[in-house]
Amino acid sequence: MTVNQRLPSSLTPLDVALAALLHGVEPVLPVELPLVETLRCIAVDRPPSGALPPHDIAASDGFALCSRDLAGASSYSPLPLAALPAWVEAGEAIPEGCDCVLDSDSVDQSGPMPLVLAEAIPGQGVRRAGGDIAAGSPIVEAGRPVLAGDLLIARAAGIARLKVRRPRLRIVNIPGGTVTSATIAESATTAGADVGSITATGRDAASIAAAIDRAACDLLLLIGGSGIGRTDAAVTALAASGELIAHGIAVQPGRTSAVGRVGNTPVVVLPGAPDHAFAAWWTLALPVLDRLSGRRPRKTLTLPLARKIASSVGIAEIVLLARNQGTWVTLAAGDLSLDAIARAEAWLTVPGVAEGYAAGTAVDAYMLRE
Repeated sequence: MTVNQRLPSSLTPLDVALAALLHGVEPVLPVELPLVETLRCIAVDRPPSGALPPHDIAASDGFALCSRDLAGASSYSPLPLAALPAWVEAGEAIPEGCDCVLDSDSVDQSGPMPLVLAEAIPGQGVRRAGGDIAAGSPIVEAGRPVLAGDLLIARAAGIARLKVRRPRLRIVNIPGGTVTSATIAESATTAGADVGSITATGRDAASIAAAIDRAACDLLLLIGGSGIGRTDAAVTALAASGELIAHGIAVQPGRTSAVGRVGNTPVVVLPGAPDHAFAAWWTLALPVLDRLSGRRPRKTLTLPLARKIASSVGIAEIVLLARNQGTWVTLAAGDLSLDAIARAEAWLTVPGVAEGYAAGTAVDAYMLRE
């Protein structure tokens, strides 16, 4: 006999559910990984770089000379040289006593004596020591994601590995929610998690619980089966496998989300519908992942609202935003279409204690693309 999941008569406030979920959660231990595996992971320390280049080098092919010796040289008044100056290729060290590089057209080699046909200033055609990276500059910023530019600097500095935090996030996908599961997995990977997925063999509680038992991780997501339909059993499986903290969160969309624990592992049950899943991902799961990663608080962008946002008291409401002429324009509020999710630049939560925000109010929004 199937026993339907039931939502409680009153929903758990979003901030209460999140606080309970975060209780006792600490950053995972750092690991040292090859550069190729650290992209988007959260850096742990700030390894310093040596100066790059370590000494003055030629920025282009040409003749290495001392600019002081070339004063007055021109095509009308060539400067004769006793010998042909040293030729350097781009990237080669500048010879002692030289501080500039002239191209081949600036030195006439047709006669018995080379003639310089142009002046130069100190540093012309030269990349100074430390010109690319100053000595002691940090390769990455601790507590922030490792980005492609950081990897460029690390490789140039000769660093092969970085110390990062990369929490293990496992997804138990309830059959029927493949699109949502794949999209959440991509978002989690972008957030720096080591993501793995398991699909339960069925939508019944026993099949879901069996998948939960195989998901060793730092954060567990169940996707789908959180509602009160006849085939929804994810919350029942969570309660049987560990501790159910709350089912029914006062957030729109995402009311049927749930939070709990299996042992010491925090668990978030995301609804199968993409808009409801993303609301729960942004407001519940992502803060836990950030805590596990040791990430610094996410940056927000503060802009005034172009139009009023109306919201119901008692329910935290998710709003999707885009920028237009220095203001936030609302794309969707509470009811999030896939098109709005795809086009949104940022999101914010209107707290359950507020009725919304007036036009012109400056609001802090979390950017969806860093």
